[in-house]
Amino acid sequence: MTSSAPVLETENLVKVYGKGASRFDALKGLTFEIAHGESVAIVGKSGSGKSTLMHLLALLDQPTSGVVALEGDPITDLKPKQISALRNDTFGFIFQQFFLNPNQTVLENVTLPLKIAGVSKSERNRRGMEVLEQLEMDSKAKNKATDLSGGQKQRVCIARALINKPSALFADEPTGNLDSNTSEIVEDILFGLHRDHGITLVVVTHDEDLAARCQRRLIMQDGEIVREEHGVQSTDQGVTA
Repeated sequence: MTSSAPVLETENLVKVYGKGASRFDALKGLTFEIAHGESVAIVGKSGSGKSTLMHLLALLDQPTSGVVALEGDPITDLKPKQISALRNDTFGFIFQQFFLNPNQTVLENVTLPLKIAGVSKSERNRRGMEVLEQLEMDSKAKNKATDLSGGQKQRVCIARALINKPSALFADEPTGNLDSNTSEIVEDILFGLHRDHGITLVVVTHDEDLAARCQRRLIMQDGEIVREEHGVQSTDQGVTA
């Protein structure tokens, strides 16, 4: 494995749902790379295949055919248990729906990936408080998730995504449930993490303003990447593999 390998790459990635008359080709043979420290937006209308693509890149689903490689190593043939461990260790996830357990405290929600990984409670709590402080949510650590505003819930989700110090962060419509002011705050947090910590950021979004802040935009239509755009804020760093 070399340091120059892309953090993620695909080769002829295909995803098909159903058979016969009900067959739907969600992805039609995509080949591309995402470099270390790059910010990439996957953009397209509903049904274009953007969420399907994110789920395959994030190892949340298996392709029908083709290859997904992480750090130059194909992961498509790994066993499900190996893929789950790799996903938990390497990636962080932020979704439009917050997926927080309403009966657990903020700290318990944030440290769930560490609990899954078998980390001790004292270490989980230490690291959980550290990341909550980073997002100015440490004062809410003992609150139940139901007591939070939408923006606070999304901050908790970001904290949970960061708890394993991921090399890549996947955000699926991260501002979709937020008002414009709160959306801007959440965007600033995400791009601050990208800038200050070198985290690779992959965003699926309908939001043109959010997409424009990414270094690169992959425009999808009918299961294909129809064009690629580079934002005004693009730099040579991270754009080339």
